[in-house]
Amino acid sequence: MARHYINAELRRLVVNRADCLCEYCLIPDEDGLSFQIDHIISLKHGGSTTEDNLTYSCVFCNLNKGTELGSIVWQTGELVRFFNPRRDFWGEHFRLDDNAIQPLTDIGEVTARILDFNNDERILERQELIAIGRYPSASALRRINK
Repeated sequence: MARHYINAELRRLVVNRADCLCEYCLIPDEDGLSFQIDHIISLKHGGSTTEDNLTYSCVFCNLNKGTELGSIVWQTGELVRFFNPRRDFWGEHFRLDDNAIQPLTDIGEVTARILDFNNDERILERQELIAIGRYPSASALRRINK
């Protein structure tokens, strides 16, 4: 068995723990099929396929994150890790401002920038979900306001 194989039981655990939300941008998985299981620390950086290193991610966040671990805060030149859904509280690093996700910390800044939370299409997606009462969901609000 390959070390990246995610069996059905582990997949269910990750999806249920996430309440069918992207654990980065908190968008709901509308059809239960289009999101991906993401390695928080990628395999190439020594991450493992265990529940503590897996997160539920929308395609946009997962593709933008790729195998990266963090980025540079341009104001300071400091290398900062990305938001880690297993050990960080979302509301400590981000604030929902209508349909935009505003960073509150350096971790939030590099994550929001690299995962491209606020590009035009993602803003429009959240705006449409807000209009129909689907964003933020009750489970997303728990992550925002814990």
